[in-house]
Amino acid sequence: MARKGGRWSRYRHSLLLLTRRDLRVRYSTSALGYLWSILDPLVMAGIYWFVFTQVFRRPVGTEPYIVFLLTALLAWMWFNGTVSDATRAFLREAKLIRSTKIPRTIWVNRLVLSKGIEFLASLPVLAAFAIVAGATVDWELLLFPLGILLQATLTVGVALIVAPLVVFFRDLERAVKLALRFLFYASPIIYGTHDLPEALQPLAAFNPLSGVFSLYRAGFFPDQLDWYQVGVGAAMSVALLAIGLLVFKRSERSVLKEI
Repeated sequence: MARKGGRWSRYRHSLLLLTRRDLRVRYSTSALGYLWSILDPLVMAGIYWFVFTQVFRRPVGTEPYIVFLLTALLAWMWFNGTVSDATRAFLREAKLIRSTKIPRTIWVNRLVLSKGIEFLASLPVLAAFAIVAGATVDWELLLFPLGILLQATLTVGVALIVAPLVVFFRDLERAVKLALRFLFYASPIIYGTHDLPEALQPLAAFNPLSGVFSLYRAGFFPDQLDWYQVGVGAAMSVALLAIGLLVFKRSERSVLKEI
């Protein structure tokens, strides 16, 4: 038991050390630093807000629409950034990975954690827009941490699948980028699942991000909370995590030889 505790302690220490290094490298070379982590989603949110509310005036989502957008868009940046970086997780750090004996899952989990910290750091921006836009806050805001847990589970699972496979199939990196672009529009980010045709709404639950966004939005828009989506999304996230761990474990030795 003590040995397992010591192993977990070393793993956690190494994970935090690598995550801190990633964040330091990312922001030490930038004059704007933290602002860059929120500028991209803010620009995207501004564009979609303008297009849907000022140009087409098409009713999607719920008012205030900018808050509706940001609650999902900021979370999407966490998922998208992690999975994109996971395609280069082993190739970028090949020499360091081969020369150290720390568990190789750290090289994926550090991406999930660093992008997750950026997501948490962007929440004050969401709060500011909610205040300015006059969004109401309900008790369902307490479900926000559950959304974070669910998204972390999903993101780790997908990243653990992608990271080793790209080592063997280099074209998969481009395929993942295309898949993420498709997933952006297939996920309820600029719209809600209630905006979909009734026949498609039950199918939307099989996109695990639907349940995640449902939990994030519930605090401002209680009608967006759909426990069916959350339940299906949670089951799929756990399944993807199990698959990711299995794929990673079975491919680890081959990955070390390939890189």
